[in-house]
Amino acid sequence: MNLSRKTILYRLPLVGYCLFIFVQSSFATPDVLPTFAYSDKLMHLFGYALLGALAVRAFKREFILAPKLLIVVGAILFSTLYGLSDEVHQSFVSERSAEGWDVLADFFGSIAGAALFYRDLPWVDRDERVR
Repeated sequence: MNLSRKTILYRLPLVGYCLFIFVQSSFATPDVLPTFAYSDKLMHLFGYALLGALAVRAFKREFILAPKLLIVVGAILFSTLYGLSDEVHQSFVSERSAEGWDVLADFFGSIAGAALFYRDLPWVDRDERVR
């Protein structure tokens, strides 16, 4: 696979989703979002599960010879640190605040997404397995 196709298929979704998270956290929380107890933590959990899955997908292709556990741990670490940096970013946005509980939800979401994606569920493209 040449570099441009590899970039488009594996790196761009990860970078694009990170950019999406950054942009959406630059604004006040819209009133149209669900507001039940802990709804924001649930959104963090699912949002960072997707980030963890995208990170595993990209890292599996980028580091083909890396041990499986290292890929998963790296994806979890990457996603959690990105969540931490996003909380710091939010602390500078008016009407937003940084919360440690959000980082914890990001961490657990990252674990779930990385683990579920790596388990090679049926919807995972078969040629993406680590060889």
